[in-house]
Amino acid sequence: MDLSALEVLVAVAQEKGFSRAAERLHRTQPAVSQAIRRLEDELGRQLFDRSSTAGTLTDAGRALHGYALQLLNHRRDAGVALQELTDLRRGKLVIGANEYTVVHLLPILARYRARHPSIKIEVRRSLASEIPSELLHREVEVGLLTYRPVQPGIATLQVAEDDLTLLVAPSHRLARRSEVSIRELGGEAFLAHNVRSPYRERVIQTFARYRTPLEIAIELPTLESVKRLVERGLGVALLPRRVAQGEIARGDVTALTVREMRLLRPVFVAFRSGSEPSHAARAFLACAREEGRTGSRTARGPGGPTQVRRS
Repeated sequence: MDLSALEVLVAVAQEKGFSRAAERLHRTQPAVSQAIRRLEDELGRQLFDRSSTAGTLTDAGRALHGYALQLLNHRRDAGVALQELTDLRRGKLVIGANEYTVVHLLPILARYRARHPSIKIEVRRSLASEIPSELLHREVEVGLLTYRPVQPGIATLQVAEDDLTLLVAPSHRLARRSEVSIRELGGEAFLAHNVRSPYRERVIQTFARYRTPLEIAIELPTLESVKRLVERGLGVALLPRRVAQGEIARGDVTALTVREMRLLRPVFVAFRSGSEPSHAARAFLACAREEGRTGSRTARGPGGPTQVRRS
């Protein structure tokens, strides 16, 4: 059943005549009559009382008219909804991030939200190793990672760069220093995030290369808990500087550079490359690119400015 034929049916019924319906639809009267005739032939029912010139519906016509109105209203609503998606007046964006990368997501979200307040945003907490699979299975539309995925079909955009820093309590014996050697840390009790990552392995390997014991005294489930225990003087921690920038600025912890351990950590926005992103995701990527350019001018690590690169 053709929607255009139903549109003709509704027009004849509402205009109470074939001539006025033809004017409304910008068609000829014979074309309107033929459309109704084809619809009646398809259904095997007469839809209009031919003895009346007022476009009077038969019982079958009245029954069909109600459904025709619903279908045409659905078509109209669908068109409005699609236009609202295009205009970013509705829609939803699902983002995958972990406890660390969400720190770099926040300024992008602030920029995005200011421009597109009608878009609903859901940030799902995910393991970094699982985000590529979630992207490919369309569970999320964009993700934040600290590595470039090897899976085909995923593109990346670098938006930031961070560096590991040694955090100690203000009362710690090393707190007045700006830089230390890795060999000076052999007797320290380290606090560690218990989520395994390539950067944790690189830290372990670096200590081993310099033949310095690495004593992990406490492993904790969140970066926030690691920082709180550093503040209390229960140990020291190697964390990305951006994670602790608030505590460093307030003087709650002191940040030091480890001379032999400059482990720069890039941050990427990852997205599917083999399909057209939604309007909401495309707008997010635009904000991410802008934030990346801003970050490249303002980012500072322990040794000076860092450059943000794009893949």
